[in-house]
Amino acid sequence: MQHIVSHYQARKRNRAFAVMMILAILIFIAFIISMNTGYIRLSPSDLLMTLIGSGTDKQSLILFEFRLPRIVISLLIGAGLAVSGCIIQGISRNALAEPGILGINAGAGLMVMLFISFYPSTSAAPVFLLPVLALIGASVTAGLIFALSYKRHKGLSPTRIILTGIAVAAGMSAAMIVLTLKLSPDKYQFVATWLAGSIWGTNWKFVLSLLPWIAILIPYVFCKARVMNVLNLGEELAKGLGAPVGKEQLKLLAAAVGLAASCVAVSGGIGFVGLIGPHLARRLVGPKHEMLLPTSALTGALLVIVADTIGRWIMQPSEIPTGIVVAVIGAPYFLYLLARSKA
Repeated sequence: MQHIVSHYQARKRNRAFAVMMILAILIFIAFIISMNTGYIRLSPSDLLMTLIGSGTDKQSLILFEFRLPRIVISLLIGAGLAVSGCIIQGISRNALAEPGILGINAGAGLMVMLFISFYPSTSAAPVFLLPVLALIGASVTAGLIFALSYKRHKGLSPTRIILTGIAVAAGMSAAMIVLTLKLSPDKYQFVATWLAGSIWGTNWKFVLSLLPWIAILIPYVFCKARVMNVLNLGEELAKGLGAPVGKEQLKLLAAAVGLAASCVAVSGGIGFVGLIGPHLARRLVGPKHEMLLPTSALTGALLVIVADTIGRWIMQPSEIPTGIVVAVIGAPYFLYLLARSKA
């Protein structure tokens, strides 16, 4: 019997590795296509020559200063938001939970919008300050949501988390609308594009401001995969197994908020990535977080880079914000999941 179980687990593990390999190949293909997508086309030969340093100054400027930073940011944002959503779904044991729906993105966005309203956002110092400000806004919002959703002796109520998050997000959105009424036309146009989910930080400063958050928090969460498996068993059973449930939930929630906030600071209001990424990953590799977390990161990265590429290609020379493309995919999927959960 033990041999059969071991064989079954090995098959599942091999299947998960195969899925991750396929996702990585798809991301590489999307990466290549995205480098050649834009108002000014670069043929495959031009692209190759530019990558090896033999392209023209114009081609080098387009590729290295505009497209590559944007593509890298798309991948980082997709991975960060998907892992954040996976954590929140695991903590709340609610398949419909994700940073955008819960209002965490709105809290981060409100702080960033306050900053943008009063200061320029193009100099180096504000760029690195934006994730910190977004973290403050997201932390306050997450603390409020989880405090209102928590019931003594019962823990976190999944339904209350969703309802509270929607209410808090509505309040944050109303505050942002009031703020936009006092903006100058230039800043209003920028903020409106940012709220729609545009990857507006298209230079390497924004990559450097986001990279440390992703590079530190995602490996930390991967190390907590077994803890998340235990937490998924339920609060009482997890406590019975000796897990410090409250402390671990707080640590994981802090990591989820940090990932969501840093991504929102650079990408604006891109929603549904934290919902779709973990769901697709769970269907592909199952519920064990050792495989679920990295697969979620790859799925989220693929989703955002594809959405950003479509947004830059479909209405050239104009661009559709990435958040709108993701919403077109994510909103029907969310309604499908909602209908299925009621059934």
